[in-house]
Amino acid sequence: MSGMDVLVVGSGGREHAIAIGLAQSKSVSSIHCLPGNAGTSFIAKNHDISLSNLDAVVNLAEELEISLVVVGPEVPLVDGLADKLRDKSIPCFGPNSEGAMLEGSKLHAKQVMSDLGIPTGRFEVLERTSRIEDIFESFKPPWVIKRDVLAGGKGVIVTSSKPDARSAIKSWIALDGFVIIEEHLAGEEASVLVILDESGYVVLPASQDHKRVGNYDAGPNTGGMGAYAPAPIVTSSVLSRVKEQIIEPMHNHIMKWDFPYRGCLYLGLMIDEEGSPSVVEFNVRLGDPEAQVTIPLIDSDFGILLRSAAEGRISEIDVTFKKMYSSTVVLASEGYPGETILNRPIIGWDSRVDEGQISGFTHIAGASIDKEGQLISSGGRVLSTTGVAPTLEGALSASYQIIEGIELQGSHYRSDIGFRALS
Repeated sequence: MSGMDVLVVGSGGREHAIAIGLAQSKSVSSIHCLPGNAGTSFIAKNHDISLSNLDAVVNLAEELEISLVVVGPEVPLVDGLADKLRDKSIPCFGPNSEGAMLEGSKLHAKQVMSDLGIPTGRFEVLERTSRIEDIFESFKPPWVIKRDVLAGGKGVIVTSSKPDARSAIKSWIALDGFVIIEEHLAGEEASVLVILDESGYVVLPASQDHKRVGNYDAGPNTGGMGAYAPAPIVTSSVLSRVKEQIIEPMHNHIMKWDFPYRGCLYLGLMIDEEGSPSVVEFNVRLGDPEAQVTIPLIDSDFGILLRSAAEGRISEIDVTFKKMYSSTVVLASEGYPGETILNRPIIGWDSRVDEGQISGFTHIAGASIDKEGQLISSGGRVLSTTGVAPTLEGALSASYQIIEGIELQGSHYRSDIGFRALS
């Protein structure tokens, strides 16, 4: 399997993390990214092709004689990129369009969980003819209201305000014809990434994301302001329950499909006070920023792991993990997650930490290189600084050492990443 030429599809911090992992793999000889970003340009060849042009993506993979395609974001998967690649016998890490509907349709995912007896919150579908006021009696606040579309994280509202809930329900029913209301689950959130195919699965170290923009989970939701792994809330006992009650039923389910699921199944979990896990959501790709903290903890060859899953052979390999901790802290543009101010220079982003077993580096996301060779901000989440160390405190220290030295006018970041674990 040596000498793989790999194409990474996507342009965010997750894709930079994937590219870094592949660059450190002895099995990989070259990396291409589509479209990639400023970070991937230093370790791969970027190709300026739109993610929406699936035929052009497939044509590029054929032209370059790509050994493996790794799809980062969910939209190309829902649109059927993996199906098109496999029709051309090109191995793809990422599920086909049927599997991708576990993220593409929240209602479909809920129905699958219900059919398989997987623990999750109670839900109900509200349509134009539904009595909206009845839900305020049948579901206790806060109310969780979701659109059944890919909305870039903006199709969900969690509120204890009846006027806000009523407004969201009415406007989204007008847009889509229906909405989903779910039971609000109490507890502590965690993310578990599972690499799986029809032959077996590998569970990556559990992580915990920080979705709110401000310290101690204040302010609006974002795409994620930082993460760390492994998350202590996922104890060995909790993980045993996750495998027995969630992963095993899902794996048995996909094994029966005509076109098997080959890729990552992201479990967004809520762990209650008794250590019982429930599924908040399924995603069908590596998370962001979860990828930035889980990939550095994989001790085995990352390229072999991904290609084995893409070819339905993951049961044939052994995967080991480093006995380390990792953390990543996101640097965001001024105004994020609202209207952001872009095109500002970024200074000091390329500093590193290398102190024995402690290392620190930067994952690039929403940044580009201008004509003068200067890195400038081009998105809401600009970059994240990642630390790896024998302790969580050491990993966080490396992350903050780098981010505190970066200059980006108006930028902001959370200073409390990992606060639950540290407390």
